Amino acid sequence: METSIRAEDKKSFIHWFLGNYQLKKRESVWILNYLLNHEQLLEHVHFVLEARFCPRAMIISTHCSKEIAFRFYKKHIVTTDADKSFHDIRLHAKEPIYIQLNFKDSKQCIPYMKVLEDNPFIPDDYFLTKSDKRMAEEWLAYSLYEYKRERLLQNINEALDQKNQQLFEQYSDQLKKLEASYIIKK
Repeated sequence: METSIRAEDKKSFIHWFLGNYQLKKRESVWILNYLLNHEQLLEHVHFVLEARFCPRAMIISTHCSKEIAFRFYKKHIVTTDADKSFHDIRLHAKEPIYIQLNFKDSKQCIPYMKVLEDNPFIPDDYFLTKSDKRMAEEWLAYSLYEYKRERLLQNINEALDQKNQQLFEQYSDQLKKLEASYIIKK
C-alpha cells in the first residue's frame, strides 16, 4: 500500500499522542517509542480505523477509552501480548502494520485525522446498516420497475403508431401486470 502520509508527520503525531494521552498498557508506549526511533519502520505504519480487518494490525487504547488495552492481529492469530507484537515488528520491519488508536473523541481529533488512512481491508458493506440495505433494495426494485414501465410505455406508443391492436393489447396487459406486482411488493 502506498502511503501519502509522510514518516515525519507520523512521527510528529506519535510525539503529540504520547504527550497528551496515557496508555492502558505501558508496553504500548514502548512500541510507539520504538517506531518513533526507527523512521524506516514508520514508512510501513498506517493509522486506520477498524484495524481488526487488516492482516497485521495493532489496537492500542488509552485510559480514557472503554476499548481493550491492547490487541495484536497477524493473519488469523490474535494476542494481547505486546511483547510478541514488538518482536514481530522488529523481525518484519518491511511489512505494513496497521494501527488503530482508541482514545476519547478520536474521530474529532484533527492531529489523528491528519495521519489517518483509509483501511483497504474493511468489507464493502461493513458500514451499511440493515436499514441502509433495505433502502438500497427498495431503490433497486423501484428503478427496475420504472425502467420496465418506461420500456412498456414506449412499446405501447410504437404499437399505436403502427396501428397494431394485438401488440398494443399485449404491452398494455404486461403494463397492468407490472403495475399490479409493484403495488403488491410495496
